[in-house]
Amino acid sequence: MPYDTRENAQKEYTLKIPQHRHCRKCGKAFVGEGYYCSEECKKTDGDAARKSLRRYMILFIALVGISIAAIVVTQFLK
Repeated sequence: MPYDTRENAQKEYTLKIPQHRHCRKCGKAFVGEGYYCSEECKKTDGDAARKSLRRYMILFIALVGISIAAIVVTQFLK
C-alpha cells in the first residue's frame, strides 16, 4: 500500500464534501441558494442590521446638531 501524501488526502477529502455555503448569521454550512440557512437567521440578521443602522443615524444626527450648535455659539461670542 503506497504512502498517502497530504496532497492526495486533501484531494480525497474535498471530493467527499458537497458544494455548500455558510450562513451569514450563524455560520452553519448549508446546501442551497441564498445567504442564510433559514428564514429565522434571515429575519434576525435583518433586525440586527436595522438596529445598527438606526444607532448610526441617531449618532450622525447628534453630531450634526452639535456641530451646528457649536457654530452658532461661536458666532454669538464674537
